[in-house]
Amino acid sequence: MKHSLLRSVREIAVAAGNTILQHYVAGVTAQSKADGSPITAADRAAHELILTRLPALLPGIQVISEEAFDAQAPLPTGAFWLVDPLDGTKEFLQRNGEFTVNIALIENGEPVLGVVHVPVQDDTYAGEVRSASASGRAAWRWLGQGADGRSIRTRALPPQGLTVLASRSHNDALALQKYLAGRKVANTVSAGSSLKFCVVARGDADLYPRFGSTMEWDTAAGHAVLVAAGGQVATLDDQALRYGKPGLRNPHFIASASKLT
Repeated sequence: MKHSLLRSVREIAVAAGNTILQHYVAGVTAQSKADGSPITAADRAAHELILTRLPALLPGIQVISEEAFDAQAPLPTGAFWLVDPLDGTKEFLQRNGEFTVNIALIENGEPVLGVVHVPVQDDTYAGEVRSASASGRAAWRWLGQGADGRSIRTRALPPQGLTVLASRSHNDALALQKYLAGRKVANTVSAGSSLKFCVVARGDADLYPRFGSTMEWDTAAGHAVLVAAGGQVATLDDQALRYGKPGLRNPHFIASASKLT
């Protein structure tokens, strides 16, 4: 994977984030989509910007965005883009800053490139997975558009116990408690959107178990960043989380800094 492609994707994600911030004002309203989830003018504006610019990077590669997903359309047969123009619309409406722009490239069912941009913090994460070996993986963070990117890596599991991330808006406390039973946990922190993958990737947390419903565009970009930083994302039966599934709906999964025993 060429670094120039990742740089171009990062520029698009930041531009979409800047567009979202134009709508990040008090009193913003939302409509309900068919599935009951909220959508705002910011979601639509970011979607339109990304769909205008992203296809030119790899002509002929299909782009699947949350805001234009057709469940009846044929599944992609080759490489494809997965986009969530505004991941964490509930966080956007609550004005807590924990929403992101997610763009990922999928090849052979795996996310090989991902960018997660946090508009309010002007914080961007990116990862490339060029091969299965550790030497073929690299992840970066830019804190500020003018800042230099710095390499990020997951951390070793600390002896004092795990720092666990839980979804702020979709937390299944009973399932989480059951999963963590018998594990040494130092801290549990709630956070929104795909930012949770990035907190693990940068070495500030160890585990993000997800027992609620997610779609592939919710996870693909963060998944790529975490794997590129040395982590993993696996289903409850310890299989790699795959993409391009019927309906693009994910099973429950565990995102972690390293393989758990």
